[in-house]
Amino acid sequence: MWAKIEDKRPPVPRRWFRKRTMLFLGITSVLSAAATYALTSPQHGRRALVLDGVQGSPTWAQYSPFRSLEAYEVPSGCSVTQVNHIERHGARFPTDGATKRIRSAVDKLVAAGTYTNETLSFLSDYTYDLGVSHLLPFGAAQANDSGATSYERYAHLLNADSLPFVRASGSERVIDTAQNWTEGFSLASNHVYSPPLSVILSEEGNDTLDDNLCANIGDSDAQTEEWIAAYAPPITTRLNADAPGANLTDADIYNLMSLCAFETLAKETESDFCPLFTAEEFLAFAYVGDLDKYYGTGYGQELGPVQGVGYINELIARLTGQPVQDATQTNSTLDSDPATFPLDRALYADFSHDNQMIAIYAALGLFPQDAPLSTAGPEEGRTWKVDELVPFSARMVTEKFVCDGDATEYVRILVNDAVQPLAFCGDGSGRCTVEAFVESQTYARENGQGDWEKCFV
Repeated sequence: MWAKIEDKRPPVPRRWFRKRTMLFLGITSVLSAAATYALTSPQHGRRALVLDGVQGSPTWAQYSPFRSLEAYEVPSGCSVTQVNHIERHGARFPTDGATKRIRSAVDKLVAAGTYTNETLSFLSDYTYDLGVSHLLPFGAAQANDSGATSYERYAHLLNADSLPFVRASGSERVIDTAQNWTEGFSLASNHVYSPPLSVILSEEGNDTLDDNLCANIGDSDAQTEEWIAAYAPPITTRLNADAPGANLTDADIYNLMSLCAFETLAKETESDFCPLFTAEEFLAFAYVGDLDKYYGTGYGQELGPVQGVGYINELIARLTGQPVQDATQTNSTLDSDPATFPLDRALYADFSHDNQMIAIYAALGLFPQDAPLSTAGPEEGRTWKVDELVPFSARMVTEKFVCDGDATEYVRILVNDAVQPLAFCGDGSGRCTVEAFVESQTYARENGQGDWEKCFV
């Protein structure tokens, strides 16, 4: 059986990936003409969209494509002994809700019919033709590249009896991302190591890879709407003057700006919507994403971080080789079974969503802020930048390692290849002993210190 990633544009060369046997637990300025693939590794045929010069890129917040923030290096004299990899799905089409909002805004512009600014002239014969929610070919390529990179970094951990253990949350785009990652991994090894996707976690039940269980969780609507109302009005006025009769609202502006990102990634050439906005306006657009994630499942949401606790307790179990101790969103049946939650692997790969990864960051204590994010506008010096935290194909990697002449086991965390300081368990250098790291995770080890119960009362 072969699975094809849905594509709504002319064919481009790409791999088609076979679905392996798996355990389903659903218990069931502007880039001209053609953006091109950059072959970053001819050996594996990897490709990456060249975005330099696309208006607003990479400041598309959670709609930005992954980029490595630092050169990857293992600490001198040390060797990695275990890897825990969690990755957001690759680039996708807009969700159903976003599609409806984008279409509404586009329809207003198209219905105007007459344009006083030539940058809008493309609308005279424009047709919106994006799909909904599915992984893009570019997103599949991101995952394939990620799998190949993981093999190249960690091949020394593998043998025939210890393949990577791979899990995915149950959304189609997440499953497809995981399968493309495993194919990239296999291809990089010349098919010597072909890890299966072993567990798919139903998003209808306990799932540490999806933020779906906290019934009383709040949202970020108030904060994002306040900022949109602050930055968008001049743009709304300008575009309504350029397209008389369109009657765009401030909310429409955000949706049209997001279309720049979605269409560019889907068609792999710059969208005509990108030049409608300035680079400075895209910085304001991106801050909507920063606020959304901070007040959605991050530090600004009382019951946001608790949704990352289950994953952290699973991480602690893997690092220590001890059974999972958790009373939040883990599936105790799966986590107590070596077939569905082994503790003897050197490489684990999980596939998830951006909101869940934000919750994990916050529960861990990564990217702390001196003050809550302001709805009056972005502040210099903040580390909470969503295009660096959870772009498409974002990844957090927790490595366990040992060093020459030292029997102590250490841990470090990399987010999009940037080593995190881990000031909460060490000296800020990014290195903690495993013992100190586990000890630092009091919030997770104590099941959210009462926050989990607040989800349901």
